Amino acid sequence: MTRLIFVLSVMALLPSLAAAKRAAPPKVEPVIHEGIRYMAPNDDGRHAYVEARDVQTDKKLWDLTIFTNRIDPKLEEDVQWVFIKALGVEDGVLLVTSEHGRRYQVDLKRKVITQSNPVSSQAPTATAPPGDIPESVKRAIANGAFAKNYDVSFHLNPFYLRGDFSGDRKTDVAVLVKQRSTGKLGIAIINRVTDKVTVLGAGTAIGNGGDDFDWMDSWEIYSKDRIASGTSVPKLRGDALLVSKSEAASALIYWSGKRYVWRQQGD
Repeated sequence: MTRLIFVLSVMALLPSLAAAKRAAPPKVEPVIHEGIRYMAPNDDGRHAYVEARDVQTDKKLWDLTIFTNRIDPKLEEDVQWVFIKALGVEDGVLLVTSEHGRRYQVDLKRKVITQSNPVSSQAPTATAPPGDIPESVKRAIANGAFAKNYDVSFHLNPFYLRGDFSGDRKTDVAVLVKQRSTGKLGIAIINRVTDKVTVLGAGTAIGNGGDDFDWMDSWEIYSKDRIASGTSVPKLRGDALLVSKSEAASALIYWSGKRYVWRQQGD
């Protein structure tokens, strides 16, 4: 009878277990500095914060929000949560690392937060200084219509990425651009074979990204071979662009065979 009750209890829990989308938040080891214990409770998926407690009395001295998570109401909320994964102290500065690998520094005297250099976007090519523009981009700039309406933007490093976006086994180029008339930011994807330029953002809306990518602070190549079986992302024809905002939802931009498609991601 006891075994039957156990089995029935497990079966009753199956729906809720199946609905779970993310693992439990990481358990972060506290750090102690000058008699104060610094902790990351990781009990709120909407914002990540640290607590400072007196080591002797365990009295809470203060807490401080390190970063918040932008929640898209159209997506399941828990997959959009980002927590702190590690703490450290160095020279009177509390070092905080998020699950996405982004690092924050907290001046423990002034309670001022600064973010270290963001995780740099990676690509299967070397990044270039602003003055080193690829030939394919130079050709696009020379095109009258493009040159009249857009400038190359260097607000992120790298300012361009290489990948086979169209799936024709030729290396295309994606470059950050700014619409001259509005100052709106976006991405121009240049087909290596045809030199055709497709502008996303910078005045041309796509998906939840809108027509201005000023929110984007990192981007990288998402290889077509990176997709694992069982994911909701369809089989890619070519490489995709993974665009994101720190500690918020990200998105894939990929070629469907007819046009570039925006697919929102949960993290």
